[in-house]
Amino acid sequence: MSAIGLAIKQNRERLNLTQQELAVKLRIGTSTIEKYENGCQQPDTQTILKISTILDVPASELLEHGFTACQTGLDPELEQLLLETGIHDAKMILKNAKKMGKENFLRMMDAIQAAR
Repeated sequence: MSAIGLAIKQNRERLNLTQQELAVKLRIGTSTIEKYENGCQQPDTQTILKISTILDVPASELLEHGFTACQTGLDPELEQLLLETGIHDAKMILKNAKKMGKENFLRMMDAIQAAR
């Protein structure tokens, strides 16, 4: 699955849309949505703009997902976590963790681990 495909899928599922419903809104075939999400085909710029409007997410956020670990220099595991979490949520988590300070952050992590 491509990074942009994962972003499309996550945002589609966030809105509880099926691939068929998204395809109808975009006026394209369901198989095309499947290809986007599986990374077999990349949407063109105009389609990305339409997808971003329908999914109510900035096109820039969808495109952010298009960068690979090689391009960003990120550890592949970290990149996958960012993609799964979503850029917006990951930023929010990291900003709050930074504000907490290391000691409070580690206490919070211990509490989360204990709650599992």
